Amino acid sequence: MSRREEYEMKTEQLLQPIAEANGVSIYDIEYVKEGSDYYLRAYIDKPGGVNIQDCENVSRRLSDELDREDFIPEAYILEVSSPGLGRALKKDKHLQASIGQDVEIRLFRPVEKCRDFSGVLEGFDAEQVTIRNGDTPMTLKRADIAVIRLAIDF
Repeated sequence: MSRREEYEMKTEQLLQPIAEANGVSIYDIEYVKEGSDYYLRAYIDKPGGVNIQDCENVSRRLSDELDREDFIPEAYILEVSSPGLGRALKKDKHLQASIGQDVEIRLFRPVEKCRDFSGVLEGFDAEQVTIRNGDTPMTLKRADIAVIRLAIDF
């Protein structure tokens, strides 16, 4: 297990009771370096969406727990937010919850001279993702997918 994965797992364990006490669920946790700064991001959600007060309440309690446990030696910035409308579908639970919804997919390298695809998410397994655009189903290898996001329709 990488250091990043360890930090994310420990943070999720600390966050679980805090999320439950605040009526939200954990969507994702990520520990990333951007430029010279490290970020620990917790994405929370609930039916109808989270508001700023939800984020503030969870952030304060999580910050206290992280200070108490002190398992991340580097300085980092803690962010607690909603995953947003165009949320990335990183985990199987995200894909499962999004079946039947419009998604946008970006590949690492072009397939048939195209890197970007969109359509309705029809299904997935460990190896592939299937979308439908109109009457045309398309299956893409998960290993080729850089990101899958919910499509934002304005």
